[in-house]
Amino acid sequence: MIKQKYVDAYIVAWREGRAIFNQERIELINQLETEVLNRDDIYFDERQIDQCINYIEKWYFKLELFQKFIIAFIFLKYKERDKLFYKDIVIVIARGNGKNGLISGLADYFISPGHGIEGYNVDVVANSEDQAETSVKEIYNMKEKNKNFMKNFFSWTKTKITGKAALAEFKFRTSNADTKDGGRPGCLIFDEWHIYEDTKLINTLSSGLGKVKHRRRIYISTNGHVRGGFFDRFIEQCVEILKGGSMRKNRFVFICKMDSKDEVENPELWEKANPMFSQPRSPYAEELFDTIMDEYLDLEDDPSGRPEFMAKRMNLPQQDNTVKVASWEDIEATNRPIPYERLQNKMCIGAIDFSFIKDFTACGVLFKDGDNYIWESHQFARREFIKEANLKPPIFEWEEQGLITLLDEPVINISYMVNYFCEMREKYGLNTIVGDTFRLDIVKQALEQAGFKVLYIQNPHAIYAKLAPRIEMLFAQKRIIFGDNPLMRWNTNNIVVKIKNDGNKDFVKKDEVKRKTDGFSAFVYALWQADELEEIDIDGALDILESLNF
Repeated sequence: MIKQKYVDAYIVAWREGRAIFNQERIELINQLETEVLNRDDIYFDERQIDQCINYIEKWYFKLELFQKFIIAFIFLKYKERDKLFYKDIVIVIARGNGKNGLISGLADYFISPGHGIEGYNVDVVANSEDQAETSVKEIYNMKEKNKNFMKNFFSWTKTKITGKAALAEFKFRTSNADTKDGGRPGCLIFDEWHIYEDTKLINTLSSGLGKVKHRRRIYISTNGHVRGGFFDRFIEQCVEILKGGSMRKNRFVFICKMDSKDEVENPELWEKANPMFSQPRSPYAEELFDTIMDEYLDLEDDPSGRPEFMAKRMNLPQQDNTVKVASWEDIEATNRPIPYERLQNKMCIGAIDFSFIKDFTACGVLFKDGDNYIWESHQFARREFIKEANLKPPIFEWEEQGLITLLDEPVINISYMVNYFCEMREKYGLNTIVGDTFRLDIVKQALEQAGFKVLYIQNPHAIYAKLAPRIEMLFAQKRIIFGDNPLMRWNTNNIVVKIKNDGNKDFVKKDEVKRKTDGFSAFVYALWQADELEEIDIDGALDILESLNF
Protein backbone atom coordinates (compact mmCIF):
# COMPACT_ATOMS: atom_id res chain seq x y z
CA MET A 1 0.00 0.00 0.00
CA ILE A 2 1.58 3.28 -1.12
CA LYS A 3 1.50 6.14 1.37
CA GLN A 4 1.21 9.91 1.16
CA LYS A 5 0.96 12.13 4.21
CA TYR A 6 -1.92 14.32 3.09
CA VAL A 7 -3.88 11.39 1.67
CA ASP A 8 -3.39 9.38 4.85
CA ALA A 9 -4.28 12.35 7.06
CA TYR A 10 -7.54 12.99 5.21
CA ILE A 11 -8.62 9.35 5.40
CA VAL A 12 -7.77 9.20 9.11
CA ALA A 13 -9.74 12.41 9.76
CA TRP A 14 -12.81 10.73 8.27
CA ARG A 15 -12.34 7.44 10.09
CA GLU A 16 -11.89 9.22 13.41
CA GLY A 17 -15.02 11.31 12.86
CA ARG A 18 -13.21 14.65 12.48
CA ALA A 19 -14.50 14.96 8.90
CA ILE A 20 -17.96 13.98 7.67
CA PHE A 21 -18.01 12.42 4.20
CA ASN A 22 -20.93 12.05 1.81
CA GLN A 23 -21.49 8.68 0.15
CA GLU A 24 -19.43 9.53 -2.95
CA ARG A 25 -16.36 10.39 -0.86
CA ILE A 26 -16.75 7.20 1.17
CA GLU A 27 -16.87 5.26 -2.09
CA LEU A 28 -13.81 7.19 -3.31
CA ILE A 29 -11.76 6.02 -0.30
CA ASN A 30 -12.90 2.43 -0.82
CA GLN A 31 -12.09 2.59 -4.52
CA LEU A 32 -8.67 4.12 -3.90
CA GLU A 33 -7.74 1.50 -1.33
CA THR A 34 -8.89 -1.46 -3.43
CA GLU A 35 -7.81 -0.31 -6.91
CA VAL A 36 -5.16 2.42 -6.65
CA LEU A 37 -3.21 2.68 -3.41
CA ASN A 38 -2.53 -1.08 -3.41
CA ARG A 39 -0.63 -0.91 -6.73
CA ASP A 40 3.15 -1.18 -6.86
CA ASP A 41 3.66 0.47 -10.28
CA ILE A 42 2.75 4.02 -9.25
CA TYR A 43 4.05 6.61 -6.78
CA PHE A 44 3.28 10.07 -5.44
CA ASP A 45 5.76 12.65 -6.69
CA GLU A 46 6.40 14.15 -3.27
CA ARG A 47 8.71 16.85 -4.60
CA GLN A 48 6.06 18.20 -6.95
CA ILE A 49 3.32 17.86 -4.33
CA ASP A 50 5.28 19.82 -1.74
CA GLN A 51 6.45 22.45 -4.23
CA CYS A 52 2.91 23.01 -5.51
CA ILE A 53 1.40 23.26 -2.02
CA ASN A 54 4.18 25.54 -0.79
CA TYR A 55 3.83 27.77 -3.85
CA ILE A 56 0.09 28.21 -3.41
CA GLU A 57 0.34 28.81 0.33
CA LYS A 58 3.18 31.31 -0.07
CA TRP A 59 1.57 33.42 -2.79
CA TYR A 60 -2.18 32.83 -2.44
CA PHE A 61 -3.80 31.26 0.64
CA LYS A 62 -3.47 28.47 3.19
CA LEU A 63 -4.80 25.22 1.77
CA GLU A 64 -7.32 23.01 3.56
CA LEU A 65 -6.58 19.31 4.04
CA PHE A 66 -9.09 18.26 1.37
CA GLN A 67 -7.32 20.52 -1.16
CA LYS A 68 -3.93 19.00 -0.33
CA PHE A 69 -5.55 15.55 -0.69
CA ILE A 70 -6.66 16.47 -4.23
CA ILE A 71 -3.30 17.98 -5.17
CA ALA A 72 -1.55 14.75 -4.15
CA PHE A 73 -3.47 12.82 -6.80
CA ILE A 74 -2.72 15.45 -9.44
CA PHE A 75 0.93 14.31 -9.11
CA LEU A 76 0.36 10.54 -8.93
CA LYS A 77 2.66 8.98 -11.55
CA TYR A 78 3.83 5.68 -13.02
CA LYS A 79 7.25 4.51 -11.88
CA GLU A 80 8.54 3.17 -15.17
CA ARG A 81 7.29 5.92 -17.43
CA ASP A 82 7.18 9.69 -17.00
CA LYS A 83 3.42 9.59 -17.21
CA LEU A 84 0.53 10.73 -15.02
CA PHE A 85 -1.79 8.11 -13.54
CA TYR A 86 -4.78 10.48 -13.58
CA LYS A 87 -5.35 12.39 -16.82
CA ASP A 88 -8.69 13.80 -15.67
CA ILE A 89 -9.38 15.39 -12.29
CA VAL A 90 -13.09 15.85 -11.57
CA ILE A 91 -14.15 18.10 -8.67
CA VAL A 92 -17.88 18.68 -8.12
CA ILE A 93 -18.31 20.71 -5.00
CA ALA A 94 -20.66 23.26 -3.43
CA ARG A 95 -20.26 26.96 -4.08
CA GLY A 96 -17.90 28.77 -1.73
CA ASN A 97 -15.09 26.21 -1.57
CA GLY A 98 -12.55 28.52 -3.14
CA LYS A 99 -12.46 26.60 -6.40
CA ASN A 100 -11.33 29.63 -8.39
CA GLY A 101 -8.53 30.22 -5.91
CA LEU A 102 -7.43 26.60 -6.32
CA ILE A 103 -7.56 26.96 -10.11
CA SER A 104 -5.43 30.10 -9.88
CA GLY A 105 -2.81 28.50 -7.68
CA LEU A 106 -2.57 25.33 -9.77
CA ALA A 107 -2.42 27.16 -13.10
CA ASP A 108 0.27 29.55 -11.84
CA TYR A 109 2.36 26.66 -10.54
CA PHE A 110 1.99 24.70 -13.81
CA ILE A 111 3.66 27.53 -15.78
CA SER A 112 6.31 28.19 -13.10
CA PRO A 113 9.95 27.05 -13.04
CA GLY A 114 9.06 24.65 -10.20
CA HIS A 115 6.83 22.56 -12.47
CA GLY A 116 9.57 22.60 -15.05
CA ILE A 117 7.78 21.43 -18.21
CA GLU A 118 8.56 23.57 -21.22
CA GLY A 119 5.57 24.80 -23.22
CA TYR A 120 3.09 23.59 -20.59
CA ASN A 121 0.29 25.99 -21.55
CA VAL A 122 -2.82 26.15 -19.38
CA ASP A 123 -6.24 27.26 -20.59
CA VAL A 124 -9.22 27.90 -18.31
CA VAL A 125 -12.56 27.61 -20.06
CA ALA A 126 -15.87 28.96 -18.75
CA ASN A 127 -19.31 29.84 -20.05
CA SER A 128 -18.84 33.60 -19.79
CA GLU A 129 -15.87 35.89 -20.18
CA ASP A 130 -16.30 37.25 -16.64
CA GLN A 131 -16.16 33.75 -15.19
CA ALA A 132 -13.31 32.65 -17.44
CA GLU A 133 -11.04 35.58 -16.65
CA THR A 134 -11.50 35.33 -12.86
CA SER A 135 -8.36 33.25 -12.30
CA VAL A 136 -6.26 35.24 -14.78
CA LYS A 137 -7.22 38.41 -12.89
CA GLU A 138 -6.32 36.78 -9.57
CA ILE A 139 -2.88 35.75 -10.81
CA TYR A 140 -2.37 39.18 -12.42
CA ASN A 141 -3.14 40.90 -9.13
CA MET A 142 -0.73 38.65 -7.24
CA LYS A 143 2.05 39.39 -9.73
CA GLU A 144 1.41 43.12 -9.48
CA LYS A 145 1.64 43.03 -5.70
CA ASN A 146 4.93 41.14 -5.85
CA LYS A 147 6.30 42.50 -9.13
CA ASN A 148 9.87 43.10 -7.92
CA PHE A 149 10.31 39.38 -7.37
CA MET A 150 7.86 37.97 -9.94
CA LYS A 151 9.23 39.92 -12.91
CA ASN A 152 12.30 37.67 -12.84
CA PHE A 153 10.19 34.61 -13.66
CA PHE A 154 6.96 35.83 -15.27
CA SER A 155 5.52 38.44 -17.57
CA TRP A 156 1.84 39.28 -17.38
CA THR A 157 -1.06 41.21 -18.82
CA LYS A 158 -4.71 41.22 -17.83
CA THR A 159 -5.45 38.50 -20.37
CA LYS A 160 -2.34 36.27 -20.28
CA ILE A 161 0.29 35.17 -17.77
CA THR A 162 3.59 33.83 -19.16
CA GLY A 163 6.22 31.75 -17.39
CA LYS A 164 9.55 32.89 -18.82
CA ALA A 165 11.68 29.82 -18.13
CA ALA A 166 9.13 27.29 -19.37
CA LEU A 167 7.79 29.51 -22.16
CA ALA A 168 4.36 28.50 -20.91
CA GLU A 169 1.19 30.59 -20.94
CA PHE A 170 -1.98 30.74 -18.88
CA LYS A 171 -5.00 32.34 -20.55
CA PHE A 172 -8.76 32.09 -20.57
CA ARG A 173 -11.25 30.97 -23.19
CA THR A 174 -15.02 31.24 -23.39
CA SER A 175 -17.24 28.32 -24.36
CA ASN A 176 -17.68 28.91 -28.08
CA ALA A 177 -16.44 25.73 -29.70
CA ASP A 178 -17.29 26.91 -33.22
CA THR A 179 -14.39 29.38 -33.32
CA LYS A 180 -11.60 27.55 -31.51
CA ASP A 181 -9.34 24.69 -32.40
CA GLY A 182 -7.53 22.64 -29.81
CA GLY A 183 -4.38 24.77 -29.68
CA ARG A 184 -1.39 23.32 -27.81
CA PRO A 185 -2.37 23.13 -24.12
CA GLY A 186 -0.74 21.01 -21.47
CA CYS A 187 -3.71 21.45 -19.16
CA LEU A 188 -7.34 22.37 -19.77
CA ILE A 189 -9.43 23.59 -16.85
CA PHE A 190 -13.19 23.51 -17.41
CA ASP A 191 -14.85 25.84 -14.91
CA GLU A 192 -18.59 25.49 -14.12
CA TRP A 193 -19.08 22.96 -16.90
CA HIS A 194 -22.48 21.83 -15.57
CA ILE A 195 -24.15 24.08 -18.14
CA TYR A 196 -22.70 22.22 -21.16
CA GLU A 197 -25.40 20.35 -23.08
CA ASP A 198 -23.00 18.22 -25.14
CA THR A 199 -19.30 17.31 -25.51
CA LYS A 200 -18.58 19.53 -28.54
CA LEU A 201 -16.53 22.14 -26.70
CA ILE A 202 -14.57 19.64 -24.62
CA ASN A 203 -13.77 17.49 -27.63
CA THR A 204 -12.68 20.48 -29.73
CA LEU A 205 -10.33 21.88 -27.11
CA SER A 206 -9.05 18.46 -26.04
CA SER A 207 -7.86 17.73 -29.58
CA GLY A 208 -4.73 19.77 -28.83
CA LEU A 209 -3.74 17.76 -25.75
CA GLY A 210 -0.86 15.29 -25.89
CA LYS A 211 1.61 17.56 -27.68
CA VAL A 212 3.38 18.17 -24.37
CA LYS A 213 3.84 15.59 -21.61
CA HIS A 214 1.64 15.28 -18.51
CA ARG A 215 -1.51 16.37 -20.26
CA ARG A 216 -4.35 17.06 -17.86
CA ARG A 217 -8.00 18.04 -17.87
CA ILE A 218 -9.42 19.47 -14.66
CA TYR A 219 -13.19 19.69 -14.38
CA ILE A 220 -14.36 21.82 -11.49
CA SER A 221 -17.97 22.87 -10.91
CA THR A 222 -20.98 23.13 -8.70
CA ASN A 223 -24.14 21.38 -9.78
CA GLY A 224 -26.70 23.11 -11.94
CA HIS A 225 -30.22 23.02 -13.38
CA VAL A 226 -29.46 21.42 -16.76
CA ARG A 227 -30.76 17.86 -16.56
CA GLY A 228 -30.32 15.01 -19.01
CA GLY A 229 -27.30 16.59 -20.72
CA PHE A 230 -23.57 16.00 -20.77
CA PHE A 231 -23.09 16.79 -17.08
CA ASP A 232 -25.51 14.09 -15.90
CA ARG A 233 -24.03 11.47 -18.25
CA PHE A 234 -20.50 12.36 -17.19
CA ILE A 235 -21.39 12.15 -13.49
CA GLU A 236 -22.98 8.74 -14.08
CA GLN A 237 -19.61 7.54 -15.43
CA CYS A 238 -17.89 9.06 -12.38
CA VAL A 239 -20.22 7.24 -9.99
CA GLU A 240 -19.46 3.97 -11.78
CA ILE A 241 -15.75 4.60 -11.20
CA LEU A 242 -16.31 5.20 -7.49
CA LYS A 243 -18.27 1.98 -7.12
CA GLY A 244 -15.22 0.08 -8.41
CA GLY A 245 -14.46 -2.13 -11.36
CA SER A 246 -14.73 0.56 -14.05
CA MET A 247 -12.43 0.42 -17.06
CA ARG A 248 -11.91 4.20 -16.72
CA LYS A 249 -8.79 4.11 -14.56
CA ASN A 250 -7.39 7.55 -15.37
CA ARG A 251 -10.14 9.74 -13.86
CA PHE A 252 -9.95 10.98 -10.27
CA VAL A 253 -13.41 11.83 -8.94
CA PHE A 254 -14.02 14.07 -5.91
CA ILE A 255 -17.73 14.76 -5.38
CA CYS A 256 -19.10 16.62 -2.35
CA LYS A 257 -22.87 16.79 -1.90
CA MET A 258 -25.64 16.17 0.57
CA ASP A 259 -26.86 12.59 0.53
CA SER A 260 -30.53 13.56 0.84
CA LYS A 261 -32.69 16.66 0.96
CA ASP A 262 -33.63 15.87 4.58
CA GLU A 263 -30.00 16.35 5.63
CA VAL A 264 -30.15 19.97 4.48
CA GLU A 265 -32.16 20.77 7.61
CA ASN A 266 -29.15 19.78 9.77
CA PRO A 267 -26.35 22.36 9.39
CA GLU A 268 -23.91 20.03 11.14
CA LEU A 269 -24.02 17.87 8.00
CA TRP A 270 -23.39 20.69 5.53
CA GLU A 271 -19.74 19.72 5.29
CA LYS A 272 -20.89 16.78 3.16
CA ALA A 273 -21.37 19.36 0.40
CA ASN A 274 -18.78 21.85 1.61
CA PRO A 275 -15.61 20.26 3.05
CA MET A 276 -14.46 23.73 4.14
CA PHE A 277 -16.74 23.19 7.14
CA SER A 278 -14.72 20.36 8.65
CA GLN A 279 -13.46 21.22 12.13
CA PRO A 280 -11.45 23.19 13.02
CA ARG A 281 -12.83 25.83 10.66
CA SER A 282 -10.67 28.58 9.26
CA PRO A 283 -11.82 32.22 9.56
CA TYR A 284 -12.84 32.05 5.88
CA ALA A 285 -14.91 28.91 6.54
CA GLU A 286 -16.60 30.50 9.56
CA GLU A 287 -17.59 33.54 7.51
CA LEU A 288 -18.82 31.34 4.67
CA PHE A 289 -20.85 29.18 7.07
CA ASP A 290 -22.56 32.28 8.48
CA THR A 291 -23.37 33.47 4.96
CA ILE A 292 -24.93 30.14 4.00
CA MET A 293 -26.88 30.04 7.27
CA ASP A 294 -28.31 33.48 6.49
CA GLU A 295 -29.35 32.25 3.03
CA TYR A 296 -30.93 29.14 4.58
CA LEU A 297 -32.94 31.18 7.08
CA ASP A 298 -34.06 33.57 4.32
CA LEU A 299 -35.78 30.64 2.56
CA GLU A 300 -38.58 30.81 5.11
CA ASP A 301 -39.62 34.22 3.78
CA ASP A 302 -38.39 33.73 0.23
CA PRO A 303 -38.93 30.09 -0.86
CA SER A 304 -38.12 31.04 -4.45
CA GLY A 305 -34.44 30.72 -3.55
CA ARG A 306 -34.65 27.05 -2.55
CA PRO A 307 -33.83 25.51 -5.97
CA GLU A 308 -30.71 27.68 -6.28
CA PHE A 309 -29.75 27.02 -2.64
CA MET A 310 -30.12 23.27 -3.09
CA ALA A 311 -28.17 23.18 -6.35
CA LYS A 312 -25.34 25.57 -5.47
CA ARG A 313 -24.93 25.47 -1.69
CA MET A 314 -25.92 21.85 -1.06
CA ASN A 315 -24.85 20.49 -4.47
CA LEU A 316 -28.13 18.56 -4.56
CA PRO A 317 -30.37 19.96 -7.30
CA GLN A 318 -34.06 19.20 -7.11
CA GLN A 319 -34.95 16.38 -9.47
CA ASP A 320 -38.25 18.08 -10.27
CA ASN A 321 -37.39 21.47 -11.70
CA THR A 322 -40.83 22.87 -10.90
CA VAL A 323 -42.04 24.16 -7.56
CA LYS A 324 -45.31 25.72 -6.44
CA VAL A 325 -45.48 29.47 -6.76
CA ALA A 326 -46.85 29.49 -3.21
CA SER A 327 -48.08 27.08 -0.56
CA TRP A 328 -51.84 26.64 -0.26
CA GLU A 329 -51.65 28.30 3.16
CA ASP A 330 -50.07 31.40 1.59
CA ILE A 331 -52.61 31.38 -1.24
CA GLU A 332 -55.45 31.18 1.27
CA ALA A 333 -53.92 34.19 3.05
CA THR A 334 -54.95 36.32 0.03
CA ASN A 335 -58.54 35.94 1.26
CA ARG A 336 -58.70 39.23 3.13
CA PRO A 337 -61.26 42.00 2.69
CA ILE A 338 -60.48 44.59 0.03
CA PRO A 339 -60.67 48.07 1.62
CA TYR A 340 -62.80 49.62 -1.13
CA GLU A 341 -63.36 52.94 0.63
CA ARG A 342 -59.63 53.50 1.02
CA LEU A 343 -58.96 52.52 -2.59
CA GLN A 344 -61.26 55.17 -4.03
CA ASN A 345 -58.47 57.70 -3.62
CA LYS A 346 -55.64 55.58 -5.02
CA MET A 347 -54.01 55.14 -8.38
CA CYS A 348 -53.99 51.64 -9.86
CA ILE A 349 -52.61 49.68 -12.82
CA GLY A 350 -54.99 47.72 -15.02
CA ALA A 351 -54.07 44.45 -16.73
CA ILE A 352 -55.70 42.05 -19.17
CA ASP A 353 -55.07 38.49 -20.33
CA PHE A 354 -57.25 38.14 -23.45
CA SER A 355 -58.21 34.80 -24.99
CA PHE A 356 -60.83 35.76 -27.64
CA ILE A 357 -62.52 32.36 -28.20
CA LYS A 358 -61.20 29.55 -26.01
CA ASP A 359 -60.01 29.66 -22.45
CA PHE A 360 -60.77 32.54 -20.06
CA THR A 361 -60.19 36.26 -20.33
CA ALA A 362 -59.14 38.01 -17.13
CA CYS A 363 -58.84 41.65 -16.23
CA GLY A 364 -58.21 43.50 -13.03
CA VAL A 365 -56.68 46.48 -11.30
CA LEU A 366 -53.69 46.45 -8.93
CA PHE A 367 -53.16 48.80 -6.00
CA LYS A 368 -50.18 49.40 -3.73
CA ASP A 369 -51.51 49.83 -0.19
CA GLY A 370 -48.69 50.23 2.31
CA ASP A 371 -46.67 47.02 2.10
CA ASN A 372 -49.52 45.12 0.45
CA TYR A 373 -50.61 44.63 -3.15
CA ILE A 374 -54.36 44.49 -3.70
CA TRP A 375 -55.74 42.87 -6.83
CA GLU A 376 -59.42 43.35 -7.72
CA SER A 377 -60.34 41.29 -10.76
CA HIS A 378 -63.06 39.82 -12.94
CA GLN A 379 -63.03 37.12 -15.61
CA PHE A 380 -65.02 36.24 -18.72
CA ALA A 381 -65.56 32.94 -20.51
CA ARG A 382 -67.90 31.43 -23.08
CA ARG A 383 -70.60 29.28 -21.45
CA GLU A 384 -70.34 26.69 -24.22
CA PHE A 385 -66.60 26.35 -23.64
CA ILE A 386 -67.15 25.81 -19.90
CA LYS A 387 -69.64 23.03 -20.58
CA GLU A 388 -67.39 21.35 -23.16
CA ALA A 389 -64.23 21.60 -21.04
CA ASN A 390 -65.90 19.81 -18.10
CA LEU A 391 -63.73 21.64 -15.57
CA LYS A 392 -63.81 20.40 -11.98
CA PRO A 393 -64.06 23.74 -10.10
CA PRO A 394 -67.55 25.18 -9.43
CA ILE A 395 -67.49 27.72 -12.26
CA PHE A 396 -71.25 28.25 -12.19
CA GLU A 397 -71.18 28.98 -8.46
CA TRP A 398 -68.45 31.53 -9.10
CA GLU A 399 -70.71 33.06 -11.74
CA GLU A 400 -73.44 33.48 -9.12
CA GLN A 401 -70.87 35.11 -6.81
CA GLY A 402 -70.10 37.69 -9.51
CA LEU A 403 -66.48 36.59 -10.01
CA ILE A 404 -66.91 35.57 -13.66
CA THR A 405 -69.27 36.44 -16.50
CA LEU A 406 -70.29 33.54 -18.75
CA LEU A 407 -71.20 34.65 -22.26
CA ASP A 408 -73.64 32.96 -24.64
CA GLU A 409 -71.69 34.19 -27.63
CA PRO A 410 -69.30 32.62 -30.18
CA VAL A 411 -66.38 34.85 -29.12
CA ILE A 412 -65.39 37.01 -26.17
CA ASN A 413 -65.90 40.55 -27.37
CA ILE A 414 -63.34 43.11 -26.28
CA SER A 415 -66.20 45.49 -25.45
CA TYR A 416 -66.77 43.63 -22.17
CA MET A 417 -63.23 44.38 -21.03
CA VAL A 418 -63.43 48.00 -22.18
CA ASN A 419 -66.63 48.46 -20.17
CA TYR A 420 -64.99 46.83 -17.14
CA PHE A 421 -62.01 49.19 -17.22
CA CYS A 422 -64.24 52.21 -17.78
CA GLU A 423 -66.16 51.26 -14.63
CA MET A 424 -62.88 50.93 -12.74
CA ARG A 425 -61.79 54.34 -14.01
CA GLU A 426 -64.93 55.89 -12.59
CA LYS A 427 -64.15 54.40 -9.16
CA TYR A 428 -60.35 54.66 -9.04
CA GLY A 429 -57.37 56.47 -10.52
CA LEU A 430 -56.89 54.27 -13.60
CA ASN A 431 -55.28 55.36 -16.85
CA THR A 432 -52.74 52.61 -17.76
CA ILE A 433 -53.52 49.03 -18.81
CA VAL A 434 -50.96 46.29 -19.44
CA GLY A 435 -51.45 43.25 -21.68
CA ASP A 436 -49.56 40.76 -23.80
CA THR A 437 -49.40 40.85 -27.60
CA PHE A 438 -52.17 38.29 -28.26
CA ARG A 439 -54.77 39.96 -30.52
CA LEU A 440 -53.03 43.23 -29.75
CA ASP A 441 -54.69 44.92 -32.74
CA ILE A 442 -58.15 44.40 -31.25
CA VAL A 443 -57.26 45.07 -27.62
CA LYS A 444 -54.98 48.07 -28.06
CA GLN A 445 -57.22 49.94 -30.48
CA ALA A 446 -60.36 49.47 -28.40
CA LEU A 447 -58.74 50.51 -25.12
CA GLU A 448 -56.96 53.52 -26.61
CA GLN A 449 -60.21 54.70 -28.20
CA ALA A 450 -61.67 54.59 -24.69
CA GLY A 451 -58.88 56.90 -23.52
CA PHE A 452 -56.51 54.44 -21.86
CA LYS A 453 -52.75 54.24 -22.20
CA VAL A 454 -51.88 50.67 -23.24
CA LEU A 455 -48.57 48.96 -22.49
CA TYR A 456 -47.95 45.58 -24.02
CA ILE A 457 -45.48 42.83 -23.17
CA GLN A 458 -43.76 41.30 -26.18
CA ASN A 459 -42.26 38.40 -24.22
CA PRO A 460 -44.19 37.54 -21.05
CA HIS A 461 -41.69 34.81 -20.12
CA ALA A 462 -38.96 37.44 -19.85
CA ILE A 463 -40.89 39.32 -17.18
CA TYR A 464 -41.76 36.04 -15.45
CA ALA A 465 -38.02 35.43 -14.95
CA LYS A 466 -37.65 38.92 -13.49
CA LEU A 467 -40.73 38.85 -11.25
CA ALA A 468 -40.84 35.21 -10.06
CA PRO A 469 -38.62 35.70 -6.97
CA ARG A 470 -40.50 38.85 -6.00
CA ILE A 471 -43.93 37.23 -6.39
CA GLU A 472 -42.93 34.15 -4.40
CA MET A 473 -41.64 36.39 -1.63
CA LEU A 474 -44.83 38.48 -1.60
CA PHE A 475 -46.94 35.34 -1.17
CA ALA A 476 -44.65 33.99 1.56
CA GLN A 477 -44.84 37.30 3.42
CA LYS A 478 -48.64 37.38 2.94
CA ARG A 479 -48.58 40.77 1.28
CA ILE A 480 -51.07 39.97 -1.52
CA ILE A 481 -54.83 40.52 -1.17
CA PHE A 482 -57.34 39.08 -3.65
CA GLY A 483 -60.43 39.48 -1.48
CA ASP A 484 -62.71 36.44 -1.15
CA ASN A 485 -62.00 35.24 -4.69
CA PRO A 486 -61.79 31.43 -5.00
CA LEU A 487 -61.38 31.82 -8.77
CA MET A 488 -58.10 33.74 -8.28
CA ARG A 489 -56.98 31.25 -5.63
CA TRP A 490 -57.64 28.43 -8.12
CA ASN A 491 -55.72 30.27 -10.86
CA THR A 492 -52.76 30.79 -8.54
CA ASN A 493 -52.72 27.20 -7.31
CA ASN A 494 -52.54 26.07 -10.95
CA ILE A 495 -49.18 27.81 -11.42
CA VAL A 496 -45.77 26.25 -10.88
CA VAL A 497 -42.37 27.88 -11.15
CA LYS A 498 -40.09 26.06 -13.57
CA ILE A 499 -36.32 26.36 -13.26
CA LYS A 500 -34.92 26.67 -16.79
CA ASN A 501 -31.52 25.47 -17.96
CA ASP A 502 -29.99 28.92 -17.47
CA GLY A 503 -31.23 29.08 -13.87
CA ASN A 504 -33.94 31.63 -14.63
CA LYS A 505 -37.52 30.99 -13.58
CA ASP A 506 -40.69 30.74 -15.60
CA PHE A 507 -44.38 30.50 -14.68
CA VAL A 508 -46.08 27.51 -16.31
CA LYS A 509 -49.42 25.73 -15.95
CA LYS A 510 -49.69 22.46 -14.06
CA ASP A 511 -52.02 21.33 -16.85
CA GLU A 512 -52.48 23.07 -20.21
CA VAL A 513 -56.17 22.14 -20.51
CA LYS A 514 -57.80 21.69 -17.11
CA ARG A 515 -55.85 24.18 -14.98
CA LYS A 516 -56.67 27.78 -15.93
CA THR A 517 -54.26 30.54 -14.94
CA ASP A 518 -55.56 33.65 -16.76
CA GLY A 519 -56.27 35.69 -13.63
CA PHE A 520 -52.78 35.04 -12.31
CA SER A 521 -51.22 36.02 -15.66
CA ALA A 522 -53.06 39.35 -15.63
CA PHE A 523 -51.93 39.89 -12.01
CA VAL A 524 -48.30 39.36 -13.07
CA TYR A 525 -48.68 41.82 -15.97
CA ALA A 526 -49.93 44.46 -13.55
CA LEU A 527 -47.15 43.76 -11.07
CA TRP A 528 -44.66 44.41 -13.88
CA GLN A 529 -45.68 48.06 -13.65
CA ALA A 530 -46.36 48.14 -9.91
CA ASP A 531 -43.32 50.29 -9.19
CA GLU A 532 -45.03 53.06 -11.14
CA LEU A 533 -47.80 53.18 -8.56
CA GLU A 534 -47.76 56.02 -6.11
CA GLU A 535 -50.10 56.30 -3.19
CA ILE A 536 -51.75 59.47 -4.45
CA ASP A 537 -54.87 60.80 -2.77
CA ILE A 538 -56.70 62.10 -5.84
CA ASP A 539 -59.35 64.10 -3.93
CA GLY A 540 -56.67 65.57 -1.68
CA ALA A 541 -54.58 66.55 -4.67
CA LEU A 542 -57.55 68.32 -6.26
CA ASP A 543 -58.21 70.21 -3.03
CA ILE A 544 -54.60 71.43 -3.01
CA LEU A 545 -54.84 72.58 -6.63
CA GLU A 546 -58.06 74.46 -5.90
CA SER A 547 -56.47 76.19 -2.91
CA LEU A 548 -53.66 77.34 -5.20
CA ASN A 549 -56.23 78.79 -7.65
CA PHE A 550 -55.35 76.37 -10.46
